[in-house]
Amino acid sequence: MTRVGVADEVGDVPPRIPRQSVNEPGSNRADIDARLGEELAAVVSGARRRSVRDGDRQIDTAHLLHSLLEYDPEVRTVFEDGPQLARLLGYLVQRSIGYGLRWQGSVEDSGPVPVAPEAEGLSPLAAGAMEYARERAVRRGADRANGTDLLAALVADPQARAVEVLTRAGIDAGAVLGRIESRAQSPS
Repeated sequence: MTRVGVADEVGDVPPRIPRQSVNEPGSNRADIDARLGEELAAVVSGARRRSVRDGDRQIDTAHLLHSLLEYDPEVRTVFEDGPQLARLLGYLVQRSIGYGLRWQGSVEDSGPVPVAPEAEGLSPLAAGAMEYARERAVRRGADRANGTDLLAALVADPQARAVEVLTRAGIDAGAVLGRIESRAQSPS
C-alpha cells in the first residue's frame, strides 16, 4: 500500500522554509562545484542544507564554518584543544535557536560595500571567502582550495559572522589565522 504524502492530501501548500534555487540568476552550481573540488563541495552542500533548515535566505560564513568543522578533520586540528572546539560547536548549534535568529532576513556583508556579488545562494561575504580560498590555493600551487584555505578566508574579515561566532566562543580569529599561516609555511 502506498501512502499519500501530506502535501498530496492538502494540495499545493507553500513550504515553511524558503527554498534556495539551484538556478539562481548568475549561478552555475556545476561550475562552482568543479572549481571547489569534492571536499569543499561537500562543505558547501552541508552549509546549504543548514541554511535552508534554519530558515536563512543565504549561506553565510557561520554556516560555512559549521560545515567545515563537521566535514574536515584537518580544520578541527587548527583549534587548540578539545574544550575550545566543543565551545565553538556549541555556539554554532545555538545559532538556529538563539542569537543567530537576529541574522535571519539580513544579508551578511562587510558594511556598505559588499565584498563580492551574491553567488549560488551565498551571502556576499561568503562568496568573497570562497573566492579568497581559491586564490589562496593558487598561491600555494594547488588546483583547488581545501578546508584550511576556506577557514583562512572565513577568519580574515572581522565583519564575518564566522568571526563573531569565534569571538563569542572565546577564540581569537587572528590567532586562528596565524596558526593556519604558520602551518602553511612549515615544511611537510
